[in-house]
Amino acid sequence: MSQRDQQNPARPLSPHLQIWRWGPHMLVSILHRATGDGMALVGLPVLVWWLAAAASGPEAYATFQSVMGHPLGLFVLVGISWAFFNHMTSGLRHLVLDIGAGYELDTNRAWATASPIIGIVLTAAFWAVILLK
Repeated sequence: MSQRDQQNPARPLSPHLQIWRWGPHMLVSILHRATGDGMALVGLPVLVWWLAAAASGPEAYATFQSVMGHPLGLFVLVGISWAFFNHMTSGLRHLVLDIGAGYELDTNRAWATASPIIGIVLTAAFWAVILLK
């Protein structure tokens, strides 16, 4: 124990993951961070590559298209779009919480559950529009 804890042993300890019971709000919070990191670490290089290929001419763009048209490339693109839509819906949820609404337990749980589901639905709709055109 630190000297401060010895002076006041009744002082509460900081909560951590072993104390809190898991819920949808925790999953959404972790997914929000993970999707933000994923878009920064994977999405940004793909975006820069796409822009550079478009600016470099037809051969460079054809190389980009062939790599991203491969099933692994499509998997990356679907993952980036899912990360975007999931991050967006989670961000909108946080915006509502920041204005002071949605803190009731049932409302918070419902929106925390709906947020990733809406992200998946938006991703599916996005790719349906792209692939069915």
